[in-house]
Amino acid sequence: MKRRYFRLAIDEYVKGRWYLDEPTDLAGQEIDDIWAFIQGRPVEAPGALRIPLARPGKPLAFDLTTAAMSPVVNTPVAAVFRELAPEDVQLFPVEVETQTEPYYLLNVARTVRCIDERACAEVQVYTAADGRPDRIGEYRAVSGLRIDTSKVGDERVFRPWGWPPPIIVAGELKEALERTGILGGRFDEV
Repeated sequence: MKRRYFRLAIDEYVKGRWYLDEPTDLAGQEIDDIWAFIQGRPVEAPGALRIPLARPGKPLAFDLTTAAMSPVVNTPVAAVFRELAPEDVQLFPVEVETQTEPYYLLNVARTVRCIDERACAEVQVYTAADGRPDRIGEYRAVSGLRIDTSKVGDERVFRPWGWPPPIIVAGELKEALERTGILGGRFDEV
């Protein structure tokens, strides 16, 4: 049976949902690189972090920070990643403003070259003409994301090479996350 994969995205339709700002240190100072947690590679432990609220509201089990889109998860969601994909993720404790329960910044530390360009609705790739020599061959935009599952192997969670915003999870990880209730998360098959 062919393994199925899903993009884990935010459910922006949760009524009254909160919006998370970017992580800071405990003194409220911006951290050096807010983009480090979405690159699909391991990072050094950032030390104690706080996530301020950009807009107060209903706490979610899964959300992304406002600008960098770093994933933030509650304890039950973190436990699923820790149990089913321990080699593929890093979980860093964070204090979320107004919350007493623990939350974690989730770093998906694996990248897989698997975008199926022909099956996607639209793909734009950086070229020399874009003036970004560091990005040549990477994706400027991907619409209607589809992956070639034959290139994924046994990975359970990863980010696609060249297009780091999506978090891709295997079907069994999706099912385990759904059992937690994962308020704020939604799954789109890729």
